[in-house]
Amino acid sequence: MRKAAIIGGTGYGAIELIRLLHNHPKLEVTKAISHSQSGEVLSSIYPHLEKLHEIKMVDLDIKSLEAEVDIVFIATPAGVAKTIVPDLQDLDLQIVDLSGDLRLSSRDVYKEWYGKEAAPQETINQAVYGLTEIYKEEVQSAKIISNPGCFPTSALLGTIPALEKELISPKGIVIDGKTGISGAGRTPTGTTHFPEANDNVLPYKIGRHQHIPEVEQYLSKTIDEQVTTILTTHLIPMTRGLICTIYAELNQDITTKEVIELYETYYKEDKFIRVLNEGEFPATKAVQGSNFCDIGIWVDKRSDQLIIAAAIDNLVKGAAGQAIQNTNLMNGWEEDLGLAAVPMYP
Repeated sequence: MRKAAIIGGTGYGAIELIRLLHNHPKLEVTKAISHSQSGEVLSSIYPHLEKLHEIKMVDLDIKSLEAEVDIVFIATPAGVAKTIVPDLQDLDLQIVDLSGDLRLSSRDVYKEWYGKEAAPQETINQAVYGLTEIYKEEVQSAKIISNPGCFPTSALLGTIPALEKELISPKGIVIDGKTGISGAGRTPTGTTHFPEANDNVLPYKIGRHQHIPEVEQYLSKTIDEQVTTILTTHLIPMTRGLICTIYAELNQDITTKEVIELYETYYKEDKFIRVLNEGEFPATKAVQGSNFCDIGIWVDKRSDQLIIAAAIDNLVKGAAGQAIQNTNLMNGWEEDLGLAAVPMYP
């Protein structure tokens, strides 16, 4: 049994890691690190963990980690991991960063979109982008994983096959994203406060969402050509779930059935991608609590557009589940180890 530490042990991503790893046969959480809640027992903050994870949270001690654990998950807000990973990267540890600190290859682009100084370039260069279905071989040999953002996971898995197969134009791809409130994290804000969020749909960070350069970087990498997108994110009044509806101009005459067959072939070896039948479209409820990404496709002949909808659970495939999926591959385990749960319904 390998041992894991979670840094940032009280956020939603960390708690989802604990939930999923509770039934993992080869990995257990033995250390939870939180500066703000040091000395507290996890179950005192999250009562659902009573008699399951009576772990006392502690301050970060870099020197002790290598002797105590094998894997470190960093589930902190952006701007924290960049100061921690450089101290861990030369130790005998596997590192999975769930924040955005290592996703962008350019330090200047990170500073522009995140408003903070970036991690050292050497650290960024060592990190493998953990979009598991696309970069499987790289993940298998990685020591440091940069876990994708939730919106990019949905948008990239939905778009990459069509882009790679030259079905769509790389210019002006429209991504309409909607997420549950847990995507904003545990700290309440004016827009996530119940009276503000309930019975309300709110577009936010229009033109300046930090996931825009992440999506464009990896779409551009797919075809070795600059891809431009319009990503508009919306906060919707539900706890968890995320869906991106993608609109792209078609480059060729093709039917919905043919595109679906192309996607089925593209993802035929991937356990967590479910390409839906013609006329069927994904719903966030159908993937809730699971590591699945459901993809629905429609060729709109009238407007000459390809419409793709991709739904995930933002806390699982969009965060903790994908982190575990990457960890499984890094260790040569079955990709779905600890992740084979059926979605929660209703």
